[in-house]
Amino acid sequence: MTNHDVTNSLQFRKKTFSTVWDDNSDGVEQAASGARALVFHPNISYPAKNSQRDAEGRIAEAVSLSAALELEIVSAKIISLNKIRPSTYLGKGKLEEIAAEIAFHDVELVVADCELSPVQQRNLEQELKVKVIDRTGLILEIFGERAQTKEGVMQVELAHLSYQKSRLVRSWTHLERQRGGFGFMGGPGERQIESDRRLIDERIAKIKKQLGSVIRTRELHRDSRRKVPFPIIAMVGYTNAGKSTLFNYLTGARVMAEDLLFATLDPTMRNVDMPNGKKAIFSDTVGFISDLPTHLVAAFRATLEEVIEADIILHIRDISHPETEAQKSDVLEILNSLGVADDKSNNIFEVWNKADLLDDEKSEIYENMAMRAENVAMVSALTGAGCASLLEKLDQELAKDKREFNLTFSHAEGADIALFYKYGEVLERKDTEKITKITVRLDQAAIGQLVKMGKLNEDGRD
Repeated sequence: MTNHDVTNSLQFRKKTFSTVWDDNSDGVEQAASGARALVFHPNISYPAKNSQRDAEGRIAEAVSLSAALELEIVSAKIISLNKIRPSTYLGKGKLEEIAAEIAFHDVELVVADCELSPVQQRNLEQELKVKVIDRTGLILEIFGERAQTKEGVMQVELAHLSYQKSRLVRSWTHLERQRGGFGFMGGPGERQIESDRRLIDERIAKIKKQLGSVIRTRELHRDSRRKVPFPIIAMVGYTNAGKSTLFNYLTGARVMAEDLLFATLDPTMRNVDMPNGKKAIFSDTVGFISDLPTHLVAAFRATLEEVIEADIILHIRDISHPETEAQKSDVLEILNSLGVADDKSNNIFEVWNKADLLDDEKSEIYENMAMRAENVAMVSALTGAGCASLLEKLDQELAKDKREFNLTFSHAEGADIALFYKYGEVLERKDTEKITKITVRLDQAAIGQLVKMGKLNEDGRD
């Protein structure tokens, strides 16, 4: 088995199709062609489930994830469980029910909206006689489809290989087979599974080395931005919350923005003209989701460093979604795992998006709540409503950490005056025959840069 074969051994090859979800009681999609899939969500009574999420919401999300991978979903169901079986996750009776549906609908793939152990996944495939993929594997496949840049492809491959490494046992039924070899091909008696694991380890090491170069390049870019200190505003949020649509509206970019989970994977940065006349850099990032695989969080840390470095974290929320509060908790949990939520909790600014989808009563309630909150803006990225007010609030938020300086220059110091226009916000200027006086507002990054250049000290000018 070659390195390439190992890398792709667990990837599910699918056909394209065109479908329309029919929201009926039995949850059957009226589809034409493609890989026929059954999706199930296990509703476990013990331990107690998260009260913010219901089973109907979870199965709907699992169906959306499957649709993002272009599967023909012929059945979507909630399965009630008292406990998880260590060997097959589901009990014998539930397995028989699913097997009957597989035979009736001619199912080719079963999507389990949960995390399966390698043994559970293998045993389910043996019992059901079809391919089985869990939530983590499904998300990894979607990311593999969405990645466009070299960096994104490497990050997805790293996450996929880490996931595959523990599941190689699924690919082999011949663990007794011995294979001899010489040198790099493996010593006498090395098993095929050990050889494949070694190949994966080598590939993981190579990708990590390449991503190390990406991290260094990103740090150089951040250093360059600090020299021209535009504030960084990183947009985060639950997948399909409308980040890319808002990003496109504010920046005039053409980032892919569709009604699909994980429509955006590779990060994009653009300048935006703020109401005060200065620029800010907006960054569109990958969407978050509940139970985001740890493999992905680790693999995308180089990308998510942009969030850690941001002056303001713009948390985009789909305020029309019935589980918007649960989605907020999921996003904050991931930010917390990155060390952001605690350290920069005061820098998180909420944008309540998709206001155009609210009815009049809810719209009025949310508008009143947003008006009373300092760090909240209500918008519709689709229509642009509220976006101007959002930028004004962000201007005010950025000004909180700024300091004002009253400075005096001779007319011969025109170049120095221009620097303060470049790095700060000149609030007032008075010119006389001999001198020029300005009142300028500077953020901490600009102060540090001007002090370093010898144009300013902490109390003003020398």
